Amino acid sequence: MASALAEHVSGLRLVDHHVHGAFTGELDRAEFEVHLCEGSPEPVPPWMTQFDSQLGFAIRRSCAPVLDLPAHVPADEYWARRTELGVPAVTERFLRAAAVSDWLVDTGYGAGTVLDVDAMAAASGARGHLVVRLESLAEELAADGVTGRDYADEFEARLERATRDAVAVKSILAYRSGLDIDLSPPAPHAVADAARRWVGSGEPRLTDPVLLRHGLHAAVRRGLPIQIHTGFGDRDLDLHRANPVHLLDFLRTPGVADVPVMLLHCYPYHREAGYLAQAFGNVHFDVGLAVNHVGVRSTQVVAESFELAPFAKQLYSSDAWGPPELHHLGAVLWRRAMTSVLGRWVEDGDWAVADALRVVDMVGRDNARRVYRLG
Repeated sequence: MASALAEHVSGLRLVDHHVHGAFTGELDRAEFEVHLCEGSPEPVPPWMTQFDSQLGFAIRRSCAPVLDLPAHVPADEYWARRTELGVPAVTERFLRAAAVSDWLVDTGYGAGTVLDVDAMAAASGARGHLVVRLESLAEELAADGVTGRDYADEFEARLERATRDAVAVKSILAYRSGLDIDLSPPAPHAVADAARRWVGSGEPRLTDPVLLRHGLHAAVRRGLPIQIHTGFGDRDLDLHRANPVHLLDFLRTPGVADVPVMLLHCYPYHREAGYLAQAFGNVHFDVGLAVNHVGVRSTQVVAESFELAPFAKQLYSSDAWGPPELHHLGAVLWRRAMTSVLGRWVEDGDWAVADALRVVDMVGRDNARRVYRLG
């Protein structure tokens, strides 16, 4: 039974429902190591290496063989081989080894430094789908000087155009204001006043709560799935304000129930996300991002994500950005966790093997296909 489950998990082509592009340019080792830490954007101190972390150990264990190296190879040898192969070859190897059929790509951060949707598809031999970031769209309006009463209408017009070929939108308001704000639809005069203040300030980054709320509810009216960053990220956010439970009033707002709300990452609030997925018919979630960064402990995180939420509400995500190791490793660690956790339940007689196989397909592929209408 265990072998049948392991074979099925390893053969499943995943839908990565939230991901970013892989780097296009060469990095030196110091730059690479910065991107192995989600929390800090600063250089790694000279007295340590980011390879000495759960993520670093996982790369040496599971990524080294993709580069024709033995598992657990020392970091210096890993880096030498990676450099020898070069970025295009390394990227293609890792993206194809992930065995992903569809990437849902948020292009709102680092454009020009990472592969876009089409380039991700070409490098991996898979399909790419666009996810539009709401805050980036608003910042384009501000850069164009759109303000006052024109702001709301122009935002909705650009949102409609930007999402014609998109499968979803995304908000990072957890970074910009926290989730613990009034998330009701703002009045038109409040939007106009806020737009005047923001554009007049010359600040390029959107942090105004009124305009963040406006973007969120414009997305609700657009009707596409809405991805919302929750849980941990870099130190630019206040972690306690990124707890998805703060979204309760938003989820109770009329009209919101008509669109899928996709809670991203969630760790360390994945149990709270599981509650919301059980309590609201339109709420789904993943534990992406954390799976990579907690390494071998990802098995425990995945197990905890299965405690409360219906299995039709969970999705696979790597949330990889930058190093293509992360695109591959997210898939490797998720597959390992699913095989271990569900396999134990099957061996203990608590689950039937047929049910375990069905749930693997749901979370790894079918739920995303349904929610995002991928076909």
